[in-house]
Amino acid sequence: MTLLLRLTALLVLPLLAACGASPWNSPYPAADAGKNITYSSFADKPKHLDPAQSYSSNEITFTAQIYEPPLQYHYLKRPYTLIPLAAAELPRPLFLDAQGKALPAGSAPEKIAFSVYEIRIKPGMRYQPHPAFARDAQGNYLYHNLKAADLSRIYKLADFPQTGTRELVAADYVYQIKRLAHPRLNSPIFGLMSEYIVGLKAYSQTLDKAQKDLPPGGFLDLSRFPLEGAEVVDRYTYRVKLKGKYPQFLYWLAMPFFAPVPAEADRFYSQPGMAEKNITLDWYPVGSGPYMLTVNDPNRRMVLERNPNFHGENYPSEGEPGDAAAGLLRDAGKPLPFIDKAVFSLEKESIPYWNKFLQGYYDASGITSDSFDQAVRVTTQGEADVTDMMREKGIRLQTAVTATNYYYGFNMLDPVIGGFSERARKLRQAISVAIDYEEFISIFANGRGIPAQGPIPPGIFGSREGAAGINPYVYDWVDGRPKRKPVEVARKLLAEAGYPEGRDAQTGKPLLLYLDITASGPDDKARLDWIRKQFQKIDLQLVVRNTDYNRFQDKIRKGNAQIFHWGWNADYPDPENFLFLLYGPNARVGKEGENSANYDNPEFNRLFEQMKNMDNGPARQNIIDAMLRIARHDAPWIWGFHPKQYGLYHAWYQNIKPNLMANNGLKYVRVDAALRARKQREWNRPVLWPLGLLAVALAAGIVPAVAAYRRKERQAAK
Repeated sequence: MTLLLRLTALLVLPLLAACGASPWNSPYPAADAGKNITYSSFADKPKHLDPAQSYSSNEITFTAQIYEPPLQYHYLKRPYTLIPLAAAELPRPLFLDAQGKALPAGSAPEKIAFSVYEIRIKPGMRYQPHPAFARDAQGNYLYHNLKAADLSRIYKLADFPQTGTRELVAADYVYQIKRLAHPRLNSPIFGLMSEYIVGLKAYSQTLDKAQKDLPPGGFLDLSRFPLEGAEVVDRYTYRVKLKGKYPQFLYWLAMPFFAPVPAEADRFYSQPGMAEKNITLDWYPVGSGPYMLTVNDPNRRMVLERNPNFHGENYPSEGEPGDAAAGLLRDAGKPLPFIDKAVFSLEKESIPYWNKFLQGYYDASGITSDSFDQAVRVTTQGEADVTDMMREKGIRLQTAVTATNYYYGFNMLDPVIGGFSERARKLRQAISVAIDYEEFISIFANGRGIPAQGPIPPGIFGSREGAAGINPYVYDWVDGRPKRKPVEVARKLLAEAGYPEGRDAQTGKPLLLYLDITASGPDDKARLDWIRKQFQKIDLQLVVRNTDYNRFQDKIRKGNAQIFHWGWNADYPDPENFLFLLYGPNARVGKEGENSANYDNPEFNRLFEQMKNMDNGPARQNIIDAMLRIARHDAPWIWGFHPKQYGLYHAWYQNIKPNLMANNGLKYVRVDAALRARKQREWNRPVLWPLGLLAVALAAGIVPAVAAYRRKERQAAK
């Protein structure tokens, strides 16, 4: 019996001892347990981390933490407010007439030929450690003239043994503006910026010619080619000259497109042999922000770590009413960033991602449709909150309406549904009333959204709240909230349009309408069935023409679609960024613009041109109100809905306030690593009793064999 107890102890005690260590199922190294690290995930591999090319949301997750453009959005204030980041202060434009003479600040836009922004950056900012800056004792760059033999043992950036740094200067910001026109980069904003930055379009042609004249492997040194619209004033000041008045330029100054890129990094990465090893600016960014990318393994994980050369910044000392009560000002004035490292793991499947969040291995999570009921309950008042299971874990929910539109558009060039005749207009209005977006949001978005009343989302200047903000052709204001008009109103409009009971009053034939869409997933069938039923409510027959994305794009570009589904996500929080989607000269057909409905109302266009460059204020609001009245009446869109962003956050993840414009929020986040480690152990305790039973069974089987062996040994000895 004593032997049985000893064997059982030898098998079971190591298992019990392991219970106090890190959880057995932890996906992270045990050495990182309890450290000041955030854990998150990504589903799509970043394609571009070069600020001249990067424009996707999965890329700005990284670039916004690394690069420092002149401006940023205040983390806590709403409406979204621009504040300095690298700039010493918000730049104010100097307006010039065609002769170059200064104009008063309040001059009419038509008198302004040029706007000049003089931007002064803060002194003392330094780049992260990087081999592009490494020098020898004589001051020569160590790695700017590499030969094939030098690169033979280099496989990643960390293989370069020496690094260096230097101070940011104004020339770095000018250099990046020049890079927008680089012939090899194809910057997604070059087309737009070339319409505003003086000389940028011609500069692209200059660089293209210079590139062709270079020998194979030659470096195109942009500092050799001046650009009229971007010039250095002194070490810390540069000047950008724009055509006309363009106040939205300030919003662009908050994007990585206008962050600094040092010429040393451009030269370093441009050397022959580097691109073949994925040692490029697209793979290894060079910034001055609070974090730097230390691991880029897009098939497994991405890691940001604290930049040791970061110049420092402080947590905001003020916010909105309620922020203090929510604990968002506890760190007011404290130095940033709080986190030492951020680990992003590749997660392609939603179920493993969700399970890891519940186990405490991810600090925050979105909510998929599959996990919505487990995570969220909707009260009888229509408000969302976490379920009891989530609350017991200390998980909290935060929501925000996004600056996004999803809508069905009518091709205004179509002979049946387009144009400005009363017949076509009432047909579009009837369909707009019939499509029940409240039902759509409930069924397909788990209630995560609000029906749109026009093109401008809530929270953007120009959008009105209450009865003044509804679309009166689709909604009534009842008991303090918008209520969709009954389907009988849609039937009446349809009859007035000449299609009683869905048939042409003149020919008696049923009206066939066509929806062009790209649908390939299993969920798409249910959505298409739903949209057909919406048309059937007013006896209209909808033919769905499903196609691949390239073919769909071609149809939209040529105006061959009749009805289509589309969406738009704001680049910046200004009404111009939404209303330009309905501006006639921005039509898709013939103009290659973003106005996919090809809506072209002369009065709307006139008001848009007047409004687009105005400063926010009552005068601008009045013009926007007039534009919305026109657009709602004409109904070029079924206005659709604005999605709501839902986020779940563990108790240890602090200083969280959704900011849909600022992407550099990592520096504000704080974690209670000790609480996280404790909860991870609590939620991931191994179930050991089956192992204990197995150990006892093994011991019970071993003891007779050992006893028999000992008896045999004793007999042999005798």
